[in-house]
Formats: sequence, structure tokens, C-alpha cells
Amino acid sequence: MRVLVLGGDGYLGWPMALYLSRRGHEVGVVDNFARRGYDHEMGVDSLVPIASLQQRVRRWRAVSGYDLEVFVGDLTDAEFVTQTLQRFGPDAIVHFAEQRSAPYSMIDRRHAVYTQVNNVVGTLNLLYAIAEQDPSIHLVKLGTMGEYGTPNIDIEEGFIEITHKGRTDLLPYPKQPGSFYHLSKVHDSHNIMFACRIWGLRSTDLNQGIVYGQETEETVQHPELATRFDYDGVFGTVLNRFCVQAVVGHPLTVYGAGGQTRGMLDIRDTMACIELALEHPPAPGEYRVFNQFTESFSVQQLAEMVVDAYPGRATIEHVDPPRVEKEEHYYRAAHTKLLDLGLVPHLLEPATIHRMLALADRHRDRVDLAAIRPTIDWRRTQSQLPTAGTSAP
Repeated sequence: MRVLVLGGDGYLGWPMALYLSRRGHEVGVVDNFARRGYDHEMGVDSLVPIASLQQRVRRWRAVSGYDLEVFVGDLTDAEFVTQTLQRFGPDAIVHFAEQRSAPYSMIDRRHAVYTQVNNVVGTLNLLYAIAEQDPSIHLVKLGTMGEYGTPNIDIEEGFIEITHKGRTDLLPYPKQPGSFYHLSKVHDSHNIMFACRIWGLRSTDLNQGIVYGQETEETVQHPELATRFDYDGVFGTVLNRFCVQAVVGHPLTVYGAGGQTRGMLDIRDTMACIELALEHPPAPGEYRVFNQFTESFSVQQLAEMVVDAYPGRATIEHVDPPRVEKEEHYYRAAHTKLLDLGLVPHLLEPATIHRMLALADRHRDRVDLAAIRPTIDWRRTQSQLPTAGTSAP
């Protein structure tokens, strides 16, 4: 099929484009390079060097014989979105093109507003373009398990059956997002569900857990095909950060008691989950939700796993929590729908952590120690950027 990957220059979007291309799909890549701009703004860089998108596409053509069609532009530009869909004519769209960092969204008012405008308006433009160009396009949207928060009941996949005063209905699961970024994802979900209901669109909302790892079968074929690997306190995800901290001798920074529990998945499983969603599309007018993760761990458990796997001496430091969240809580979330479609997950094993530690060691000279510790405090409203006057893109 013809698949348009939005945010196709990013951490997950780039390997997703290669994954689909290698399997014979015609793939278009859309990006505005905002993610590279965040690095410049924050004064950090990917642990693993990444080539320009143009270099990446040329290398992929040389390595695989497959081509990728590139569209450079911003989803908040409605005309660009419409023209891109007209030119490429996708059967499906995989949507990664959002500001994805909770800490980034909490820097100050400007970054909160930027995050919500970029994410919500961009997705709304996309929904209108699909409805006007071809309502049969399957939208696969990357959401987040963070939409749900940490309720004291089991988390279902998108919807929950409620009986109230003798009447029963299937309703959207209550959301308790923990940042302005997570709130933007909740707004997306509501907008997409509404668009499916009124325009007959079809969409899969993938509430994804925290992704770890950096290598896929496609990205390891040449250094210019590598995807990024973030370790800093703003964009680095927890297990990736812990592996880098262990290698450079920095204590593993566990926020508070470390009982915060989250769904996790290997980067390779992100690719497989999206492929399964594309191969089994919803019906016209259907809005469905899959919880996209394979296992759950607390932050403390992850830190201990890295300490056990690291051949050197690694220590754990409990730091004051920069976020406003429960440090200990109940967490049990359903995630059966993708397994029912045939997902065979890569579970987190010591060998996986060893590979991540080896990757960090190969690039340890690129680590900026000043970027590791958390710097964004949820309780503050004023700018928390290290350089005065810096603003969101």
C-alpha cells in the first residue's frame, strides 16, 4: 500500500519508514525538522550521530534499491497538508509528527502553547484533509499510555463499560494526563473520535508505552541509516537514559521513590505493532484504540536491571521528583488487542540491556554530562531554559 509517515525524520518515524519500505510498500516521508531544532534549542544532540534526511534517503536507495518520497513542511500549514495528500495519494497515514516530550511542554507558557498548537492543530488539519481528499485513508495515530494517568482501577483499551443508575454504556476511558504534552494527546483522541463519527473516517489510536532501544534490522545496515538516541533530561526516555548514565559513571537518576510504573516496549515492537494495525484496518467510521506496550516496570526496577547488567560499577541516586505524579501507585493495563492480531513481542532481557550499554559505550565521547540531570520542574511557570531569551520554535 501507499503509506505516508508523518514525522518520518524522527526517532521512531525514520525506522518506521525503512521498515515499511523494505516490505514493499510505497512510502512517503513528511517532516519539518522541528526535532532537530529542539536539539539546537536545548544545546544537546543525539548520542548516536544522525545523517541529514537527504543523506538517509540516498543511502537507503543505495542499500535497498527502494526509494522514499520526501515532503518538507509543517502540519499546522493546512495548505501544505492538503497538497501533500493530493500529491502522494496515501492508502494509510502513520502519524508521528508531534512534539513528544512531557518536560519540554512544561518549560513555560510558550512551550506549553507551542506543544498544544503543534500537536492539536496539526492533527486537526490532517483530519480535515483526509475527510476532504479521501475518507477511506486509514489514520494510524501514535498516542500515549500517559493519557490514562495512574487510576486506582485497571486501565482498559480506550473504552470502559459503565453501569450507572441501572443503565449501561461503553464510554471512553477517563483520562488523567500528567503534562501539557499528554493533554495534547487527549485532545487529539477526542478530535479523531469525533471526526470518525461525523465524517466516516477510520482511525487506529495507538496508546504507546515508553520505547527503548535504537537499532532495527534496517537501521543497522549503514551508519547513515541510524536513528537518534536521546539520553538528556528533556527528551531521553528512562531506560535509554539509565544505560548512558551507567556507562559514563553517572548515578542512575530515579525520581523520588521510583515506584512510578509504566508500560514499555522495544523499538522493534513499535514497527511490528504499526504494521499489524495497517494490515488489519478498522471499518469506515470506526475509531479504535490499542494499548501498545508489552510489559510494565517501575522506574526502580528498570534502574536495578541496568545495575545488574552493567559489568562496571553503577549506582542509583534518588532525586527530588521534578514531576507532579504519584511515586507509588496501582498499575494494571490491558494490552491484548495487538497480541490477538499476532504480535510476538521482544521482552526486556539482560541481552537487550547489554546491547544498549554497548551502544552507549561506543558513543560515550558524545555524552554531555550537564544534559543528564532533570532541569524542568512541573511546579514552575516561568522559563526554565538554560539560555535566557530562548523560545519554542
